[in-house]
Amino acid sequence: MTKKSLENIRVLDLSRVLAGPYCTQMLGDLGAEIIKIEKPGSGDDTRFWGPPFLKDKDGNDTSESAYYLSINRNKKSVAVDISTKEGQEIIHKLLENSDVLIENFKVGGLKKYGLSYDDLEKKYPKLVYCSITGFGQSGPLAEEPGYDLMAQAMAGLMACTGEPDGAPMKVGVALSDIITGLHAAIGILAALNSREQTGEGQMVDVALVDCTLASLTNLAQYFLTSGKPAPRQGNAHSTIVPYQALETQNGYIVVAVGNNEQFARFCKILGHAEWAKDERFAKNTARVMNRTILIPMIEKEMKKKTSAAWIEEMRGADVPAGPVNRMDEVFAVEQTKHRGMEISMDHVATPKSIKLVGSPLKLSKMPVSYEFAPPVLGQDTQEVLEKVLNLSADKLAGLEKSGVIERAKLKK
Repeated sequence: MTKKSLENIRVLDLSRVLAGPYCTQMLGDLGAEIIKIEKPGSGDDTRFWGPPFLKDKDGNDTSESAYYLSINRNKKSVAVDISTKEGQEIIHKLLENSDVLIENFKVGGLKKYGLSYDDLEKKYPKLVYCSITGFGQSGPLAEEPGYDLMAQAMAGLMACTGEPDGAPMKVGVALSDIITGLHAAIGILAALNSREQTGEGQMVDVALVDCTLASLTNLAQYFLTSGKPAPRQGNAHSTIVPYQALETQNGYIVVAVGNNEQFARFCKILGHAEWAKDERFAKNTARVMNRTILIPMIEKEMKKKTSAAWIEEMRGADVPAGPVNRMDEVFAVEQTKHRGMEISMDHVATPKSIKLVGSPLKLSKMPVSYEFAPPVLGQDTQEVLEKVLNLSADKLAGLEKSGVIERAKLKK
């Protein structure tokens, strides 16, 4: 059996919605055991964020939304009410055998359950405790709720997205959540490595606004260097020209000219080799200064051929260019198939296998693995509490009767 990079790591996942689950799905793909703690009766909020929903054998909607399915594979769902004393005792028993706890409650939200970092640090000194919030654990806004849309707005991402004369625009996906999930995973792995050296766990504090701001890289640095916000450029680039979407005879393609040599080849393809020798356009700095002159000239030529024709010519001349694909086109591309970015897994709620987006992590010796489809609520409550905590059948029945836990009732 192939070993897994994180097969020795157990993660207690108290997060829900997107940033935390995205993080733990990555860790699960790398082999960590992810125990997803969900509220009995409802579970992760995203289970009901639809349509679309997964269909059962009769063609009816299940409670498994596409949103939930996208970020919850390789996890075990254990439905425990952490607001009860008995539920908190279960969490503590699981923590005795866990390496990581991840949560995305409001700052101080777990204190009332005795599950804050301050509550757990001394009791479980080796625990890596990751907290995801809107604004972080400290500062004047720390206790405010944080959501992806707020982070995109407050960290500057919306202000630099959209057409120059249009309204500020959010990114089409909840990118602040995704970026934060990535940073959380990196922080957790760093803390685990640190623990190997020191024997001590620590807190990993990541905030949506911090991570979004950090992701703005050159646009944030543009302001720190010049003292002025970078102007919004729509599908163009603030400091590289031409580097944008361009309309063709039958649609749009993107052209990403990254240096002067590529620009010269691009001009030759357009039938205007002289542009590359024009002092207004010969160097990128000049092209940025004169983009309002150059881009209309390019746009006029681009409309003379189809997208496919232009892409073929540009790839032949080593000029970076590509189509603006819809999602159906993305999954039809041979490169997407070759890289295993669409996978299929069996799911207990439907007789058909379900399609999921594959992991982008390609490791040569310990590759990612797909062990479990996204679980239904409480699917693994009995297994985990029996095997990890050695709870008896009578104890499980009593906890379920009192509403502390929930076990999935799977249709056969």
